[in-house]
Amino acid sequence: MGRTAKRVQTGRKARQGRAGRKDGEERRGLLSALFDKTAFTDAETPIYRQIANAIAAKIACGELVAGERLPPQRDIARQAGVNLTTVTRAFADLQERGLVTSRPGRGSMIAEGREAARFKSAPLDEQGYIDLSVNRPATTGYLEALGALLPRLPEDPRYAALQDFHEPEGPDWAREVVAGWLATQIGSEAPPQRLLVTNGAQHGLSCVLSAIARPGDVILADAVTYQGIGALCRSLDLVLKPVEMDGEGMRPDAFARACAELTPRAVFLVPTLHNPTTVTLAGDRRRALAKTARSHGVLLIEDDVYRPLKDDTPQAFAASDPDITIHLGSFSKSIAPGLRFGAVLAPSALVGEIAAMLRINCWSTGPLTALIAARMIEDGDVGRILEGQKREFEARQALVRDVLHEIDLVQDPQAPHAWVHLPEPWHANAFVRAAGLAGVGVLSGEAFAISRNAVPHAVRINVGAARSRAQLREALTRLRKVLRDGRHLLEPVI
Repeated sequence: MGRTAKRVQTGRKARQGRAGRKDGEERRGLLSALFDKTAFTDAETPIYRQIANAIAAKIACGELVAGERLPPQRDIARQAGVNLTTVTRAFADLQERGLVTSRPGRGSMIAEGREAARFKSAPLDEQGYIDLSVNRPATTGYLEALGALLPRLPEDPRYAALQDFHEPEGPDWAREVVAGWLATQIGSEAPPQRLLVTNGAQHGLSCVLSAIARPGDVILADAVTYQGIGALCRSLDLVLKPVEMDGEGMRPDAFARACAELTPRAVFLVPTLHNPTTVTLAGDRRRALAKTARSHGVLLIEDDVYRPLKDDTPQAFAASDPDITIHLGSFSKSIAPGLRFGAVLAPSALVGEIAAMLRINCWSTGPLTALIAARMIEDGDVGRILEGQKREFEARQALVRDVLHEIDLVQDPQAPHAWVHLPEPWHANAFVRAAGLAGVGVLSGEAFAISRNAVPHAVRINVGAARSRAQLREALTRLRKVLRDGRHLLEPVI
């Protein structure tokens, strides 16, 4: 390189360095302005909470980004005109919300967003630890039925087909059996030619989203919902947007506004025993949501994996609006997650596209799983297991009410989980940590919140996850003690 070129390059680097320093100085000035003491004038809110709320608001609107380092706490205290303890409490509050992380020698930084790695799928089995954060069957009915069935499988005329390739939609015999069973669940016909066999509902949802949407498309969902939809939308570059809820589920007026403003491709709903709130959409609300979806050309994705557990459920969207509904079913929540068996019932026009995505994803699902599921349906095992699960969930939900009777709970007698609203001053992440120290695993409300700006102060507990009712009572007793006596854990150490 010639001397002239070197001078040009050196000058460019110097200008870039000056520009970088200038940008950094401007950024530090912006951060310092966050803590102007004149901004903290709300007499009803403690100063530490106002500082925390100011930072949270900047994170929510994108002015503070993941990985950005905040000024030292002593500097913030000086700028805000408060003592160091107040600022330390503010940062403790932000850490409990999952918005800020602190590391020795590096100070405090804006936390990364929720990642798919936090999508926990298997329970932690350790001596003395009771993990209520992951769904488990409440009974051993599936294992007992499987043990009796396996020796008889070679006698089944479909057994020889287990070593062959199959169509991506699944073997015809499996689709026919599952379609017949699904029709009894949704209260309407479920033609086999519109049904695809999948490796559980999450696999089906992945294939559905890949088939119906393109990067940048908007998908709507409840503001608090099943965390798997968020991970999938991120992986497919889809834009997941929250819709306001109330105590009865998704609000029709909020859904109508979102449809008009965002032009979504689909809306994702868990209409029966909603995960995590346990709410079941009433018939009139279902009809209102379907009417809006139809008028705006929005597809309904009905994740109805809990329907088999609940008696007297309202009519499914797949029955009332089959032409705009993609229905997801699975045995994971009602029979056993280890079976990995699910189904998608879709409008005829979409079956081929979903099947193409399924072929790309895994070529075809395992016929052994399909044969086990089909035989359990035909032999009546599924019905017997379901009845056992329902009765056990009813007993365990009663146990939850008995032990946590002073706590704000949202329950359904036949739900496999309960939604626990936390009293002040608990934040969900802080309570999860405190519960973990007490030897109980629960799932933070943050895992279910689409927007970090509206994280519920609540946790989900899976009542079926304990190995017995006695173990569940022990776990609930520990949680009650944490709620009653553990608030000192929130206080920062100075």
